[in-house]
Amino acid sequence: MDNAGYVTLTRMTGLRREMQVIANNIANASTAGFRREGVVFSEFVVGTERLEPSLSMALGNTRQTYQLQGAFTQTNGSFDMAIEGEGFFQLETPQGPRLTRAGVFTPNQASELVNMDGHRLLDQGGAPIFVPPDARSIGLARDGTLSADGEPFAQVGLVRPVDPVTVTREAGTLFVVDGAIEPVEAPMILQGFVEESNVNPIIEMTRMIEVQRAYERGQKMLESEDERIKSVIQTLGR
Repeated sequence: MDNAGYVTLTRMTGLRREMQVIANNIANASTAGFRREGVVFSEFVVGTERLEPSLSMALGNTRQTYQLQGAFTQTNGSFDMAIEGEGFFQLETPQGPRLTRAGVFTPNQASELVNMDGHRLLDQGGAPIFVPPDARSIGLARDGTLSADGEPFAQVGLVRPVDPVTVTREAGTLFVVDGAIEPVEAPMILQGFVEESNVNPIIEMTRMIEVQRAYERGQKMLESEDERIKSVIQTLGR
């Protein structure tokens, strides 16, 4: 395969990865707290012979998460929470602390607030939140203060990464931070609401069509280049 074929093949590989990311976005368009992903293409320059120009290839090897605010849906659930503005909920998982924007919680058998996967929600000090089992009503102030029958008992902790670049998606709505985190100075949490996915299905479908057409053009180019090389070999072999 010549240089043109290698360049086209690297681009097609990146387009295939982007297609997978778009498909995952569409599949999670209705997942609360999900963040849309995209693929960042980078240029990889390879040095060739001294008198020949360098070879530039496109690599789609980096994923980017878009942290735009999603729409709010009212649920009236006492333990449903939506973050307005910046910040993440902090969860305790077997792999260590994780961040999420998915604010659907419920008390477990030990009266600790957990998400749908059973991971415990942490308070401002990094400890699990215990809900009084005999509470008749649960209130949540905008700063994250939880109260049972009018008596405060915990404050939901909102954190943010010191460097946003250190945040990477681990799975679904969970994020891991490879760096320092800090409390959000002025947290704003709404009770009885959940933040929906920030994925726009129409935009994703449009982008999927564009990527598919670009991939097909790459296939046609490779097929044409293959036919050209075969024709040259047959001509020289006569």
